[in-house]
Order: sequence, then structure tokens, then C-alpha cells
Amino acid sequence: MTIYEITWRGRSQDERGNRIIGGVMANNAVKAVAKAVGEYQYPWRDKLAKYKTELCKGVWGYWELGAWKQLGISGRRRARLRKEVLLAGQDWPYDPARKEMRTKRKGHKCDRIAAEKRVNTAELMKKMPQMLLDYKKRRWEKKMKEEDSKK
Repeated sequence: MTIYEITWRGRSQDERGNRIIGGVMANNAVKAVAKAVGEYQYPWRDKLAKYKTELCKGVWGYWELGAWKQLGISGRRRARLRKEVLLAGQDWPYDPARKEMRTKRKGHKCDRIAAEKRVNTAELMKKMPQMLLDYKKRRWEKKMKEEDSKK
């Protein structure tokens, strides 16, 4: 028993028959449309061949004789064509090369510099005993040179 038979249970035979036949015809029409949509393939090969020169010029447009020119294909259609090509497993060479990401640092510059200064100070403190000995030796040599020059 179909949904149409349940709905029209209390009606006369003619009404029920006509309704069931109409429902079956509508059901077949829906199936035919679904089949046509399922079988329809976006003709991306034809479109790719047609717009190959336009796609090579850039993503949004290009400068020609000092004036900006739009592409011959809209952004929406270009995106659809790109999607279909990629879904088909083909390569899409028309995207621009990606730029390197910016490495902008977060936070305040003074905090970063202070941390670098602390690291530098720690390294200098390790060298401090030798630096003091060198300083004392230089002062002693200078003192001895002055005494020799006086004599």
C-alpha cells in the first residue's frame, strides 16, 4: 500500500485511481529530473580551453596600457571551473604563487629587548672574572709605564 492509497482510502475508486496514477507520474518525473541532474557534468574541459588565455593573465585582472582590465570570466565562474578541475583530479596551474607568511612578532618590543638584554647580561657575568683580571693587569701596566716615564 503506497502513501497515496492510505491518503485516499475513503474516496471513490475513480478518485483514488486518478490520484495514484498522478502520483506515480509525478514520482517518475522527479526521478527523471534527478537522473538528469546526476548525469549532468559541468563541461570544464571546454570552459578550460575557452578561457585558458584569460586564466593565464591573473586571478582578478591585469594592467594593460596603464589601465586595469577585468578578466573575461567572473570570479564565481572561475572558482567553479577550478573546483571542477580539481575534483576531476587534474592540476590547476593558474593560481598565483603563495607569498611567504609575515612573521610579525606579538607583544611589546621593550619586553623582547629586555629579555635579550637579560640573556646578554648572564653571558657577560660568566666572563666577568676574566674581564676583571684583564682590567687590573692593564691598569698595573699603565701605572708601571707612567713610573718608568717619570724616571
